[in-house]
Amino acid sequence: MRERLLAIETPSGRMETFVTHPEQDGPFPPVVIYMDIWGVREELFEIARRVGTVGYYCLVPDLYYRQGKVRHEFRDAQNRMISLHALDDELKQRVTAPGRKLSNQMVVDDTGAILDFLGRGEPARPGGVGAIGYCMGGRHVMCVAGHFPERVRASASLHGTSLVSEAADSPHRLVRQFRGELYCGFAELDPYAPMSMVKELDQLLRPCPVVYHHAVHPGAQHGYALPNRDIFDARAAARDWELIFAMFNRQIPAYRT
Repeated sequence: MRERLLAIETPSGRMETFVTHPEQDGPFPPVVIYMDIWGVREELFEIARRVGTVGYYCLVPDLYYRQGKVRHEFRDAQNRMISLHALDDELKQRVTAPGRKLSNQMVVDDTGAILDFLGRGEPARPGGVGAIGYCMGGRHVMCVAGHFPERVRASASLHGTSLVSEAADSPHRLVRQFRGELYCGFAELDPYAPMSMVKELDQLLRPCPVVYHHAVHPGAQHGYALPNRDIFDARAAARDWELIFAMFNRQIPAYRT
């Protein structure tokens, strides 16, 4: 595997981005990993490596770059990342403040810069792009799927937040623009994605020109899919990966014969 940190030029500045891909048999279909509220960290880089090893060109952009170098990790005695609900109010505010300054439109603009970058000599195959997002990144995945429907063809939102809301830029307002496939992984116990919202999203997407799949993982909590988290659910995460890689194989296959 090859990997490096580089800066992608955007309308708002230089966005540090982790890139990893196989050494041989490129070019590879691109996959963008959208960070959660905590920001970029080694945990997300390792997820990108996992995806990259099966034949994808993976990027993890630091979407907080407008605010400087934002990094948050708090760990328990087992060296697992502590979930937001377990932090005191002061730390919660510190973690969530940068996310409140990051609009959906900013992420759409940054994704446009990423798509432009991919066409400038990188070993990335032209055409369809995959996207995987965690927490707020799950919302961002749906936003970019709606704004770049001819490029973003295989999208995965894992324990996504605010997928259906009263906000003018709520991603559910874009569902008729979605193309390709969308997969959503939900935790059964998630205050940010109650079952009423899961059902509403399913009803909204059913008549749309996108193949939609979702799974509700019994007993799982918000944040279940991140491997270094204190509430990581290995069984639920494995099911997500099974469905995501099957979707990728249909929409953006790694190796063509």
